[in-house]
Amino acid sequence: MHFSNLINSIKERREMLKVTQETLAELSGVGLRTLKQFESGKGNPTAETLHKLADALGMELTFQVKKTTPE
Repeated sequence: MHFSNLINSIKERREMLKVTQETLAELSGVGLRTLKQFESGKGNPTAETLHKLADALGMELTFQVKKTTPE
């Protein structure tokens, strides 16, 4: 999943649940400024931050490591 898709998924879920950025920041323990930067595509959140946001929205994130072939 590309990063922009991840941003859109979290933002759409927040809007679907009618949760404000302020409320999500409070529920997740993520700073409001961090959340706003993330949703605008300007932030670079850690995996922990993404987990907190997803958890507060009832979402589950799965990370997959791509296997590469040796050259």
